[in-house]
Amino acid sequence: MPLRAQWRLDSHAPGDKEVPTVGNAYGYDTTTYTQEMKLASAAGIDGFAMNIAGDPWTEDQLDTAYGAAATLNFKLFISFDHAANDGAFGGSFTAANITAYINRYKGEPAQYLYGADAKPVASTFEGPAHAADWVSVQQSTGCFFIPDWTSIKGAQDIKSTLAPVNGVLSWDVWPDGPTGISSMIDTAWQSLLRPDQVYMMGVSPWFYTNLPAYSKNWLWRGDNLWHDRWQQVLEVQPDIVEILTWNDYGESHYIGPLHTENFPKGSEVYATDNPHDAWRDLLPYYIAAYKNGNSSSIPVTEEKIIWSHKINPADSGSASGTVGNDPQNPQQTPYSPGQLNLDAINLDVIVQEPSEVTVQIGDNTPSVWQANVAGPNHFLIYWNGQTGTVTYTVSRNGQTVLSTTGATITADCVNGIVNWNAVVGSSS
Repeated sequence: MPLRAQWRLDSHAPGDKEVPTVGNAYGYDTTTYTQEMKLASAAGIDGFAMNIAGDPWTEDQLDTAYGAAATLNFKLFISFDHAANDGAFGGSFTAANITAYINRYKGEPAQYLYGADAKPVASTFEGPAHAADWVSVQQSTGCFFIPDWTSIKGAQDIKSTLAPVNGVLSWDVWPDGPTGISSMIDTAWQSLLRPDQVYMMGVSPWFYTNLPAYSKNWLWRGDNLWHDRWQQVLEVQPDIVEILTWNDYGESHYIGPLHTENFPKGSEVYATDNPHDAWRDLLPYYIAAYKNGNSSSIPVTEEKIIWSHKINPADSGSASGTVGNDPQNPQQTPYSPGQLNLDAINLDVIVQEPSEVTVQIGDNTPSVWQANVAGPNHFLIYWNGQTGTVTYTVSRNGQTVLSTTGATITADCVNGIVNWNAVVGSSS
């Protein structure tokens, strides 16, 4: 049961029609790739899906990444971003250049191979209009093809479209509206597949984008999402899991380190000083539970507090035109962003035995919660109008065993605009 994270190597966000000045991994060298891959491995991630869109420096970056991964037993495969590439650089990916990419890297030691016959994996972001091209690509490369064609969901001829592929990746990973996401989306995709086809399940912690240059300004509900999706992974038991994403700063679902030099234009407003690294602290437990099929058997080697939330109350400033749900999707009902992005703390506490958890916002009355099981315990704690610096304490038998100071919830918005991105931290 492999676990991948998508690495955005391209210089686009999904659906973009223009190219920013730098890409999300432009200028990375062997040292940078090695550091990032070691961080991913430490969290239990087996490899990266390298999302590309045909930038002129793509091959140099792939060469560097494959070289670094080979020294670490870390695996890579290429994901072709049709949504970003179609119409860009004078045209879209073609069967010929896709074939050339796959054949160039399929023999690399770091190439991710799947199945008893060890075929090189390839994927996409969208591109169902190119389905016919991929038939010839598969014949010319022998690849194991697992596309993301989420946009064809509900199409009458969906089974015939999926017939030639080896599996499916779903990017349908964010809730539509104020209700949490359901695993029914995943089981619906699984029901379309034959026994010899695999399901790659997408998991993501958050979504907020405000990139005026690309006419993108919306959010989807992120509260409880990181916890809920991993519980659904245990329920669905997909063949492969792909985390969305490692470094997409423009859409706020990055779990890798910040690289401000590679922020898409506009994202610096909400991604600067908003690290998400602590989301990875939960992955060793989630991933081990997925691979072992038993979350209760994972030993706790270090007790920890992990928290995530936006820092501004929804009504404390301008929404800056941000909409809840994708306004470009006619199938989604628009909401005010505060209806989807709650004034609440997502709190995860990893303990060795049942414990009491105390949360205090500023000088307000603390709230007390019970972590009832050894391992991760999840809570959604509403602010109820309170502001101030948040403190967290874990106690057992009347003794404090762990405490930490979190972020400050403040109505003082930078430039008067609510920042809908999450700030994430932990006790270590």
